[in-house]
Amino acid sequence: MATKKETSVSDLKDLKSSVLTNAPVKDLSELNKQEKEPRQPKIDAQGRAYGTGRRKDAVARVWLKPGKGAVIVNGRDQSVYFARQTQRLILNQPFLVTGRVNHFDVWCTVKGGGLSGQAGAVRHGISRALENFDPLMRPALKAAGMLTRDARMVERKKIGLHKARRSKQWVKR
Repeated sequence: MATKKETSVSDLKDLKSSVLTNAPVKDLSELNKQEKEPRQPKIDAQGRAYGTGRRKDAVARVWLKPGKGAVIVNGRDQSVYFARQTQRLILNQPFLVTGRVNHFDVWCTVKGGGLSGQAGAVRHGISRALENFDPLMRPALKAAGMLTRDARMVERKKIGLHKARRSKQWVKR
């Protein structure tokens, strides 16, 4: 009579032979072929590409089309809406990474958060819209980390503390 260990080993051998058939391997090779097909541009009837960007509590909806480099944020020019130079630099980083400065007009609406979060959300949206317009820009944007949503959020305030981590001043006497 076979021991319990011997039967479990023979069961594993049977399982291994049933799993290692050629049918699933063919299916996997077909899946790999599908993944290697080039991505198609996603452009609407007006010739625009769309991208949604998020950062902290800000959400930006961005439309991108070939043009002279105008950036309109909530109906105002970027230099009026984002007064700080650093915010405008953040906003234009996707164009610098891809080497497409002044090649696209951007129209976007952004809600929520503060100006810093909104600038980050618009940057994320522009990156996604650039990828939708020309999928060949994806490797450069991905390598620069522009397509990844920045998940950092404000830490919540805790009970008994002044802020998230700031505690009351300690007095010895």
